[in-house]
Amino acid sequence: MERPRGIAARAGSWSARHRWAAVGGWVLLVILALAVGSMTGRVDVSDSEQVPGESGRVSTILDEAGIDAAAGETVLIQAKGGGLTANDPAFHKAVDAVITGVRDTGQVTALRSPYDTKTISADRRSALVQFEMRGDPEKASEHIQPVLDAVGKAQDSHQDLRIEEFGDASGQKAFDDAFGDDFTQAEFSALPVALGILLIVFGALVAALLPVVLAMTAFLATTGLVAVVSHWVHMSDTANSVMLLVGLAVGVDYCLFYLRREREERAAGRDAQTALRIAAATSGRAVLVSGVTVIVAMAGMLFTGIAEFKAMGLATLMVVAVAMVGSVTVLPALLSLLGERVEKGRLPFLARAKRRGGGESRVWRTVLGPVLRRPKLSLALASGALIALAVPAVGMNTANLTMDQEFGDRLPVVTAYNHIDEAFPGGSDPAKVVVKADDIDAAPVRDALARFRTEAVAKGASKGPVEVTVHREQNVAVVEVPLIGGSDEGKAERSLNVLRDEVRPATLGTVDGVDAPIGGSTASSKDFNDKLGSAVPPVFAFVVVFAFLLMLMSFRSLTIAVTSIVLNLLSVGAAYGILTAVFQHGWGAGLVGAEGVGAIVSWLPLFLFVILFGLSMDYHVFVVSRIREARLAGRNTKDAVVHGVVTTAGVVTSAAVIMVAVFSIFGTLSMQSMKQMGVGLAAAVLIDATVIRGVLLPAVMLLLGERNWYLPKWLRWLPDLAHDEPAPAERLTALVGAPARPDADDRPRHARV
Repeated sequence: MERPRGIAARAGSWSARHRWAAVGGWVLLVILALAVGSMTGRVDVSDSEQVPGESGRVSTILDEAGIDAAAGETVLIQAKGGGLTANDPAFHKAVDAVITGVRDTGQVTALRSPYDTKTISADRRSALVQFEMRGDPEKASEHIQPVLDAVGKAQDSHQDLRIEEFGDASGQKAFDDAFGDDFTQAEFSALPVALGILLIVFGALVAALLPVVLAMTAFLATTGLVAVVSHWVHMSDTANSVMLLVGLAVGVDYCLFYLRREREERAAGRDAQTALRIAAATSGRAVLVSGVTVIVAMAGMLFTGIAEFKAMGLATLMVVAVAMVGSVTVLPALLSLLGERVEKGRLPFLARAKRRGGGESRVWRTVLGPVLRRPKLSLALASGALIALAVPAVGMNTANLTMDQEFGDRLPVVTAYNHIDEAFPGGSDPAKVVVKADDIDAAPVRDALARFRTEAVAKGASKGPVEVTVHREQNVAVVEVPLIGGSDEGKAERSLNVLRDEVRPATLGTVDGVDAPIGGSTASSKDFNDKLGSAVPPVFAFVVVFAFLLMLMSFRSLTIAVTSIVLNLLSVGAAYGILTAVFQHGWGAGLVGAEGVGAIVSWLPLFLFVILFGLSMDYHVFVVSRIREARLAGRNTKDAVVHGVVTTAGVVTSAAVIMVAVFSIFGTLSMQSMKQMGVGLAAAVLIDATVIRGVLLPAVMLLLGERNWYLPKWLRWLPDLAHDEPAPAERLTALVGAPARPDADDRPRHARV
């Protein structure tokens, strides 16, 4: 028997012959990866790594000095209506009740009364009780509940006053609870949804379970491997959740492509061994090419310089690599082991996913008819529609969403934050200046600190009070500056710029040896956005250039490489436009249970670009591989396009439905950023699997004709990654049963070389 050509074909052939070794090796890999990962433990991104720029230096200086920035909390006591003031005995009694209740929890320190700190509003109707949480500030959110209960009890006893709490720990707890509940809902919903759709696709329980089982075992193995790697590149819970999302998507896709091709060949009358060999040489190769392309796209996130993106990028490219390896090794072994038993658990009320006529989709053949009859009109209409969808993206406004934008007014801490900010602008979330000097008690340093406090108010950055805490042993001072603008990000950022560009240079900047980075929530947001903005061009360039080169080397065609990039950019642009229209302008936001918040969360455009560019290549590679396969077998371009689209349409549609359904789950979650991610991903995949693959791709390829296979002589030195194809047309004809090739001159140019 002829030796299989190409990595995928050889891997599939070996696995089918040594099926118990392949399955056992996979199970062993999963168990060992989980065991090693459990022993080593996962190292997560620290606060100092989370944010770049000056904000990151603030955390670094405090960490090096051994100063724990305690989790600060604030309780607002505010008169309702125009009645009580801070001078009234009832107001005093409420303040005392809060202080006593909070102190009795044993969880707080540095408890301060507003009558001592003078944190009473000008109209005397609002006052702030301030304190800090004991212990590790990063774990403060785990211990805040008794304090919240004490504040709630005080509120119940004083109904004529508003008593609310907001701070680092209470805010983090509210966010963690909402974020955790959202992702738990998404994770528990994704698997049943994917399995349900696969049951409809295959009509048999065993066949439907295979992709889900392989996807989940790939995720579990990667979880262990990621824990090991995290000792060099730190990870996060967000990266883990994104890893599950992408791992499920590509794992199911790759298995679906492979399994459907094997079943198609069996339906065509081929024996089990031949069907597996053809699936390995064709779909297996497509899985490898698309997998490498996705890995390259995910690697783009490593170049952002942002710890969270690096974690997401590394975790996702690892899960894609593991899923890809599993699909071309353990899946052929399982199919060989199961044989006809893959049809076990048939559901009689569901139609089996077999297509008459060699697996062709009659629905897509009908859709394709008008496209091929009028390719120019189809191209103009489809591309025009996508460009129209993309137009709103020109005015896209990106920002870190505020708490009220993210959660609305449904969380008590959001309401508390807004009330505190109204009464004490900027006081609930001040800028933090960390001053490090050789001698913090030196006269020039003390004088500069005093002038900084004065100038911050005089220059209009703050209304005060500006508080200074000196740590003499560490030669560090921490200055807290309530920014004018408060929760209004634009105004607060202008106040921050005044501090950084005017106040600091004229005061602390005049003393040699003083380092005074300015952090805080507003500063962190600005530094993150600035770093992200500078990372966008190189990441976009890296992903596009390397994807182009992979397409060029995999299909040996300059034309296919160019059209691949253009079509993918069109689908990403359309997704950007939909996001902007729905979430920035609010057009049709009610249809997805969202609202126009005036901005797209700042990290999403780059994240979506990388994820979508990678995932859309799955479909593109799979469809174009089938077209190229038919072309090499001797079909003319038009017949090859028709054959490639209609024979892959069922698989692509099934895979897209699963992805859209899973991503849509995120569109139903409560956080606006999760809604934006879900809607963006679902819209892009839907567009990609229908308009791009069903209309634009066949129209473009039909219009280009023989130019589809154009490779200039000066590019023929490039490595040839197309060798996984069963290159000789006669061999493919014998295996696949394609019509005899008509004329040597009608073959693709690279096939004639």
